[in-house]
Amino acid sequence: MAGTPLYRDTAVVLRTYKLGESDRIVVLLTEHHGKVRAVAKGVRKTLSRFGARLEPMSHVRLLLAQGRELDIVSQADVVETIAPLVADLDHLTSGMAVLEAADQMSLDREPNPHLYRMVVGALRTIAERSAPLVVPAFFWKLLAAEGVRPELDECVRCGESGPLVAFDMDQGGVLCRACRTGAPLTEEALEAMRMILGGRLNDALAMPASRTTHEVAGHATRALEHHIERRLRAVAMFETH
Repeated sequence: MAGTPLYRDTAVVLRTYKLGESDRIVVLLTEHHGKVRAVAKGVRKTLSRFGARLEPMSHVRLLLAQGRELDIVSQADVVETIAPLVADLDHLTSGMAVLEAADQMSLDREPNPHLYRMVVGALRTIAERSAPLVVPAFFWKLLAAEGVRPELDECVRCGESGPLVAFDMDQGGVLCRACRTGAPLTEEALEAMRMILGGRLNDALAMPASRTTHEVAGHATRALEHHIERRLRAVAMFETH
């Protein structure tokens, strides 16, 4: 590897897949280099030095060698354990939903420190508390960061401030009775969405599981899927669970 440019970064492992008999390709959301695809050589061997450190949801500090298409992982050190994230199916599916959404919204080699911090924050929250709105809140915050924050304060068609009874991402947000299209929206769900996007995230995360949190989650999922134009596999598994 002499003469190959090396660089260090911190990353979250988004996903992995096999390469050959003993190697693995690791898709990383790095803090300073955007989404990076790298080869972790020999990690599928029993005596691999860092195979267990490069599982999805792992938060790691890396030394990488720059390659033409795929970089090479030279060193990997754990920043924080993923044990709480794989403790049960609920934590696991929530964490995987965050990773899949981040993977879909990130671009190769395009630095996005804010997205990296959002993912790290979401995974830490999932590990620390079992809140039904962690993943939906992450989806809403992700959309807002991408510049597609939904309008929640007045009807997107006529400008009426209430009552607002429907949500339609095609239209860009909430609608009144006269203009309603899309999915029905309760007053309680609207208030929870306003909490998430209006600076009261902790209040939203304190809400216990209910029809309202389920409704908010449904709107968040449909909004994100509308934006990326595909179904989220992890969310489908989460909903089944």
